[in-house]
Amino acid sequence: MNPTVTGRVRSHLRRPSLRAQLTTLYAGLVLAVVVPMMLVAGFLFGRDQVRLRAGDAAPPPDASAQQVDAVLTVTGIVVVALTVVAAWWLAGRFLRPLRAMTVTAREISATNLNRRLGLRGPDDELTRLGRTLDDLFERLDSAFAAQRHFVANASHELRTPLAGQRAVLQVALADPEAGEASLRAACEEALALGARQERLIGALLTLAEGEKGVEHREPVDLAEVTEQVVSSRRSEAAGRAVTVRTSLDPAPVSGDPDLIASMIGNLVDNALHHNVPDGHVTIATGLTGEGARLTIGNTGPPIRPQDLRRLFQPFQRLGAPRTHTTGGHGLGLAIVRAVAQAHGARLTALPRAEGGLDVTLLFG
Repeated sequence: MNPTVTGRVRSHLRRPSLRAQLTTLYAGLVLAVVVPMMLVAGFLFGRDQVRLRAGDAAPPPDASAQQVDAVLTVTGIVVVALTVVAAWWLAGRFLRPLRAMTVTAREISATNLNRRLGLRGPDDELTRLGRTLDDLFERLDSAFAAQRHFVANASHELRTPLAGQRAVLQVALADPEAGEASLRAACEEALALGARQERLIGALLTLAEGEKGVEHREPVDLAEVTEQVVSSRRSEAAGRAVTVRTSLDPAPVSGDPDLIASMIGNLVDNALHHNVPDGHVTIATGLTGEGARLTIGNTGPPIRPQDLRRLFQPFQRLGAPRTHTTGGHGLGLAIVRAVAQAHGARLTALPRAEGGLDVTLLFG
């Protein structure tokens, strides 16, 4: 069938409004009770009239029967009209909060998510629906705010090394007496800034993959992955004078091996980078009654409990300026949180009284 014709047929067969449907329902229910009662009453009245006139010598006049029929007809019309009007008014009153919610929801947009429905009244279905929508708008508002904050931080982090590269190359080219050594140093610095950009882009891609969810799952042993990660960081730990202690018992889970390896790598890197000289890192894996568990603890600077939530947000570095270039980008723990959520793992972080952080991941 022609799509145009199909669209026209659908427009003609469009379902009536909810108010019209409720009016039809209310009026139909009332009339289904009232009309039969009126018919029965008219029938009984007519039969009584016949009985009363049965003893009369003269036959009953037709005018009396006609008057009865006319009264019943007029009464029926009035009852039907009043029933429809009352049903229409009742349906409108019932749907008034829903119309107000619809109007307010239409006025709320991505730039005006701070508005709320604020529906008040008895604790019925409409009030609960209003509260649910308010919660939804609040989550959307937080999500849009977090997205704007993330884009601003990502732009800053990407722009900083680009500006540094341009400045280094411009200084080298502007020096007419620049020798091979100075040009080589400038190129090495530009390459280092480029490597920093690559690491940032890689971290952003990993974060995006973690937030997207797990599309492919296969058996993964947390102990094996952790052992590989720790082995690749042994030299860095020695250079930072940090002792790594491990207790790795089998801890099988189902998930994405690459994302899990990235998550554990970021946890280990965070424990090494935010540590103190002659500090230590303790890592343990194993099975509990609730599932596979991974715990990583480290010594380090004290962390206030109110800063814990911020630590797992993108581009957050406690005590580090935005222009910090020797450390990470503040994405490590955000990646950990995203990958944990994608795998349905419970993430718990507790600051140590003497300084440092204990992080536990429990895979159910």
